[in-house]
Amino acid sequence: MKRISFVLPVYNEEQVIDDFYLAITKGVEKIIEDYHIEFIFINDGSSDKTEEKLTLLHKKDKRVSIINFSRNFGHQMAITAGIDFASGDAVIVMDSDLQDPPAVALELISKWEEGFDVVYGVRKTRKDSAFKQLTARLFYKLINMLSEVAIPQNAGDFRLMDKKVVAELRKFREQGRFMRGLVSLVGFRQTGVLFDRPNRYAGETKYPFKKMLKLSIDAVTSFSTVPLTLISRLGFIVSGLSFLGILYALLMKFFFPQVTVSGWTLLIIAIFFIGGVQMIMLGIVGTYIGKIYSEVKGRPLYIVSSIYSDSYDQDKTANKKAIRK
Repeated sequence: MKRISFVLPVYNEEQVIDDFYLAITKGVEKIIEDYHIEFIFINDGSSDKTEEKLTLLHKKDKRVSIINFSRNFGHQMAITAGIDFASGDAVIVMDSDLQDPPAVALELISKWEEGFDVVYGVRKTRKDSAFKQLTARLFYKLINMLSEVAIPQNAGDFRLMDKKVVAELRKFREQGRFMRGLVSLVGFRQTGVLFDRPNRYAGETKYPFKKMLKLSIDAVTSFSTVPLTLISRLGFIVSGLSFLGILYALLMKFFFPQVTVSGWTLLIIAIFFIGGVQMIMLGIVGTYIGKIYSEVKGRPLYIVSSIYSDSYDQDKTANKKAIRK
């Protein structure tokens, strides 16, 4: 029988974890005779009672494995750890806030059985705030305009990946991770499944504006060098505008000397304009240098404090290597 691994990042989800577990176990009841199932919860340094509730679930259901981080490393790192740990023929990544409906996972599996290597959920409708929907649309338009890799619009991290795709993803150990971009980068046969995304069941979103902004910056800088090339283009534009300004100043001085005021205004405008452009350019260059700095340090992507798993032999060398990375 084939094995399906569910990778389930959690962070401060004590209010929803029990209901999610009931929903996901009920959702896979139709396929438990055809597949071995494992649920891998990655506890991303939760400060509430999430770890306690997960431990109880592990004691009750041996299909439940738990990876506890030593602190909060972030959603993308939690997904990475789950992928490193998973042993399934297919891996399904989904959030544990019930916004990724467990029933849709069966559709992903069905498409996988048809021969697709990656099947991602595409949000047909979503009940987020108008601001979040607007920024999401702008983000996907921006990343697809700048990136060399096409990233499906309205597709989050909710997806199924064949084990050969997972094997390739494990080779990527970069710090600034944007998993849905990496999945698009590795290629293979990919398709989408439409679904309606409901409201969050309980608790608060773990992706406020600040974290969304950081994810967007990681996405753009990890998959595009266009911002760097824009610097030189912007330099030419500023030079052209400066040349026009010089012509204007000379024409006014020679042909309209009576209305020419000492060039204080033009000078101040030019200084502020060029100074602002220089600061923007330095910021872009600094972002890329910062990413280089993070990568060359070679620090681990995450640190595991404890693991609870009865799904397979933990002495296997491959699994040990995956967890240490």
